[in-house]
Amino acid sequence: MNLEIIRTVDGIRKRVAEQKKRGKTVALVPTMGGLHEGHLSLITKAKEVADFVVVSIFINPKQFNNPDDLKTYPSDEDADLESIAAEGADTAFIPSVDEMYPQEFATDVKVTAGVNILCDAHRPGHFGGVATVVTKLFLQVGADFACFGEKDFQQLFIISRLVEDLNIPIKIIPTATVREKDGLAMSSRNARLSEDDRRLAPKLQEAMQEVKSNTRNGMTINTACEAAWKSLEAEGNFKVEYFEVRCGKTMVLMEKLSDDCRLFAAAWLGGVRLIDNIKI
Repeated sequence: MNLEIIRTVDGIRKRVAEQKKRGKTVALVPTMGGLHEGHLSLITKAKEVADFVVVSIFINPKQFNNPDDLKTYPSDEDADLESIAAEGADTAFIPSVDEMYPQEFATDVKVTAGVNILCDAHRPGHFGGVATVVTKLFLQVGADFACFGEKDFQQLFIISRLVEDLNIPIKIIPTATVREKDGLAMSSRNARLSEDDRRLAPKLQEAMQEVKSNTRNGMTINTACEAAWKSLEAEGNFKVEYFEVRCGKTMVLMEKLSDDCRLFAAAWLGGVRLIDNIKI
């Protein structure tokens, strides 16, 4: 496996500095491991925009408000490294928790845009943890570009705002959501679905497409979302958290369709939380 593995901040800074001294551009793909085709598409995009690609793997404890979720988050470093190498990335940055958050660590990044709604309303403190670790990764790696998937659109919105507000010299590159053949958005957590729940999981995307169709055919947004919510929970094993249409540029809740509208949905299926969004 011809892939360099670095586990320290000093090490990754030195490696990136060497590349920049040679006139190379650098792209970062931040992950928490459990890699799937969605993550690999980010590496592909990173290779398109930069000369040198760093993939980070760090399961960030600060963004888990549920300790059980942290304990059960999929982790297979060897498999992840094989995937990263096969996709053609140059370096894997895999810091430990102590490397990222030493005992005296006492700083958190607070975000105020795009919070207290959608996932943040159901996972208090989640995006504060995301903002803190992403800021650290940006400053540690010093990349020119960072690639994020649109599947976590709220996260993408918050990180884009953070970069602009803090004047961090990095360009955020969004990439389209990668889906299974049956329409389910790829996620590391999908591996935790039971066989029966995995067969049901595409119903979330089907319900979202119904909202898109119904609103395009004149149904009000609220009525369409309520109908989708009820039809999904009627499937038996879903527990919906939200169906909401928001502006993709501001995350403001929308009552009428516009060119910037996105439908956001989250639901528990068994013990697994699924999220998705589509432009409508």
